[in-house]
Amino acid sequence: MGKLSGLKPERVFHYFEEISAIPRGSGNMDGIASYCMDFAEKQGLKAVRDDADNVIIYKPASKGYENAEPVILQGHLDMVCQKTEESNIDFEKDGIALMIEGDYVTANGTTLGADNGIAVAMVMAILEDKEAKHPAIVALFTTDEEIGMIGAGQLDGSLFSGKKLINLDAEEPELLTVSCAGGSDFVMEIPVQPETMQGTRVTITVKGLYGGHSGVEIHKGRVNANVLMGRVLNFAKSVSDYRLISVNGGDKANAIPLLHKAELVVGDGNAFAEAITPYMETVKAEISDREPGFIYEISVGDEGVYAVMDQDAQDKVTFVLHAAPDGVQDMSVTIPELVETSLNMGILITEADKVTMHFALRSNKKTALVALEDKLLAMAKFADVKAETFGHYPPWEFKENSDLQKLYKETYKEKMGVEPKVVAIHAGLECGVLSDKIPGLDCIAIGPEAKDVHTVHEAVRISSIEEIYEIVKNLLKKCR
Repeated sequence: MGKLSGLKPERVFHYFEEISAIPRGSGNMDGIASYCMDFAEKQGLKAVRDDADNVIIYKPASKGYENAEPVILQGHLDMVCQKTEESNIDFEKDGIALMIEGDYVTANGTTLGADNGIAVAMVMAILEDKEAKHPAIVALFTTDEEIGMIGAGQLDGSLFSGKKLINLDAEEPELLTVSCAGGSDFVMEIPVQPETMQGTRVTITVKGLYGGHSGVEIHKGRVNANVLMGRVLNFAKSVSDYRLISVNGGDKANAIPLLHKAELVVGDGNAFAEAITPYMETVKAEISDREPGFIYEISVGDEGVYAVMDQDAQDKVTFVLHAAPDGVQDMSVTIPELVETSLNMGILITEADKVTMHFALRSNKKTALVALEDKLLAMAKFADVKAETFGHYPPWEFKENSDLQKLYKETYKEKMGVEPKVVAIHAGLECGVLSDKIPGLDCIAIGPEAKDVHTVHEAVRISSIEEIYEIVKNLLKKCR
């Protein structure tokens, strides 16, 4: 074992370290799926790998539990891949460089992937434990959760006989999650007819923002780098005529973008930089209380002839960037502090012939999600740009009289001395998709403490992993 040697539970960290050495960004699932199948073979357990690279491993009931209903333990194999500007990691080839900081495991300059690798590691430790007491276990490892729950959406529900599911993709150990948002993806494409312009190249960069998960952290007021650049470019119109070369920010729809770089051409680069700097300072002062690490850079390049967007495309880009809704749209009135509806412009990419804007939409109400899609469709129609919505996944609605909820609360209290707080969350969980696949499913979502997921500051608390692992094992003992 490497850097995590000596941490407890030892076998959980053993598997997490092995998993972290395998490149497993969303869309790159072959290696980690093969690893799971090899694990099952070594343990002598039946396993199935489907066309979406989901892996299902079956462990028979321990002695005395043969007549108990099977329990599904579930986590996802993929991770969000984000890195600092200084990191030279190749997420397609390299593993994660793990570090220990006090009671936390984190990564060196990248996301950690504890979301949701730590769940996979915990389930593997249970699968290999010959002394554990439990009903038959169906271990479900899904793929490409972070880009639309794609693996879960392609599952064959007939592969599951149990009606109890423990999802291990939650991030606050004191909480018992019993409901989550549904969501969809919304993409606008603005066609570009490249032109040329004589002038000075200027690059404006906004960076150093927190970023974060567009579900669980959307209510924290973190600044979206794409939206911020829309504000800057709108102001820049009052400073000077300019033409855009490119706008680029974010690479995951469900991650609040923390960096954006815009390239443009102006007549006098130095005069433009001097005129816009006071505004950038004003913005910095305005957001310093919630984004203390915010940095902006204005780089004046060479004079020359550059390929730029046509004026019509530029007008549409700056309009949508500045006017599109973003962040929290509505709060629940029935569940305190629950964000009910939100959206995040997570990806903005300039290519040779188009600019693509990719939004992640979420709502705990299906009708509110449709209304938000309609609002964006109306904006796209007004701007005369192409738009489509896809990747819909259903909300997970609260189940009253849940046996699994009652049993977990009892087990948690025995370990921790208090009952967990029962909550609904705004983030999407696969429980919604799986409930559609397996009628009558009784779900809960739990997990160890993880902070700043989907960012380069992601960390998981070591002691909470041991706590949740022991609670899950004790819970399984009670499932007779």
